[in-house]
Amino acid sequence: MAPTMATLVCFHAHPDDEAIATGGTMAKAAAAGHRVVLVFATKGERGEVPDGFLDPGESLWERRVREVDAAANVLGVNRVEFLGYLDSGMDGTPENNDPACFWQADLDEAADRLAAILRDEAADILTIYDENGNYGHPDHIQVHRVGARAAERAGTSKVYEATLDRDHIIELMRQAREQGIEEVPDIPEEEFTMGMPSEVITTRVDVRSFLDRKRDSMRAHASQISETSFFLSMPSDAFEAAWGTECYILRGASPGTVESDLFEGVA
Repeated sequence: MAPTMATLVCFHAHPDDEAIATGGTMAKAAAAGHRVVLVFATKGERGEVPDGFLDPGESLWERRVREVDAAANVLGVNRVEFLGYLDSGMDGTPENNDPACFWQADLDEAADRLAAILRDEAADILTIYDENGNYGHPDHIQVHRVGARAAERAGTSKVYEATLDRDHIIELMRQAREQGIEEVPDIPEEEFTMGMPSEVITTRVDVRSFLDRKRDSMRAHASQISETSFFLSMPSDAFEAAWGTECYILRGASPGTVESDLFEGVA
């Protein structure tokens, strides 16, 4: 008999977030035979897009849904779902106050929508974001809150907070500045709040063998990630240094937990 494989559900705020934060992990899981399900809170209606990029009469959300389908195909995703909320826009914008946006969603109602999918899939693992949503975006913070509540309601025991290794990023930026790369933002280290400190990360997934798929999934989101973007313009060695490991915090983990795989301990 073939071994029983697990089901991974990745919960994200907007189309393209999945490629950036968990693309390598999803591709690796799919290649190993696990079922991979992708859930979005919104369709990214309030993203920015260059003038003339969309077809006449085309809405941004329509394009982004098609981009998700293409990216999901690259990553080996088995199912894609949307919870039906509106994009809340960036922190501090008027869109944050729209009653229909995800940031304003009732926590229990939103959690129930996600929990229904978790139950339907008998999900073994759920990924969300860290408590700051990686960089403070309202929808990302809400993914953290809603995802944690949904897992409790559905009985999904393994919940991972997708994050970035803040110390690693700071070191990469320092090295780039020393090499004279002008595009690197000159942010004082004490003011850099993206991701989480290295010491709190429990799980580091080596996705170097899947970086082509990760990069191609980013490329599929052309309305948001252009060929000249920070992500796609990086040389291969720099891309590997930045994205070759995807980092997570296992909620409720025992002190000293160190993992290299989300599926450790899952039948």
